[in-house]
Amino acid sequence: MPRTFARLCFHIVFATKHRTPWISSDLERELYPFVGAIVRDHGGTLLAISGMPDHLHLLVDLRPHPSLADVVKAIKGSSSRWINEEGRTSDHFGWQEGYAAFSVSQSVLERVRAYVLHQKEHHGRATYDAEQRELLAKHGISFEESDLEA
Repeated sequence: MPRTFARLCFHIVFATKHRTPWISSDLERELYPFVGAIVRDHGGTLLAISGMPDHLHLLVDLRPHPSLADVVKAIKGSSSRWINEEGRTSDHFGWQEGYAAFSVSQSVLERVRAYVLHQKEHHGRATYDAEQRELLAKHGISFEESDLEA
């Protein structure tokens, strides 16, 4: 086959350092397009983004290169640098070291998009900790409780 064909969609979740609630509605209005630009700069498409003051959910469509890890590193590094340089928070902003990423097939893409876009409603019913455990279990990812500590 002379050409590579790939559709690599991922649901990515990551939290602020110590899950500090830094992401205000004012900040998210600027942060979400900024994250979209980073994804585009890496050849991908941001399909959906939403979150809460202490974490983000992204649905992205990426190319095989760069890797998912490289794209997440760029998103977290560039966005935290921008937030700090622009003085968007009252304290030094940072993201937690890790992240969760789940592959998303075409057959459930719209359902995952709706899930991402309705985070505020979802978190009226479930905490971040409960959501994190549920997503990991749903995707068959084993973990230790210490892995989930802020």
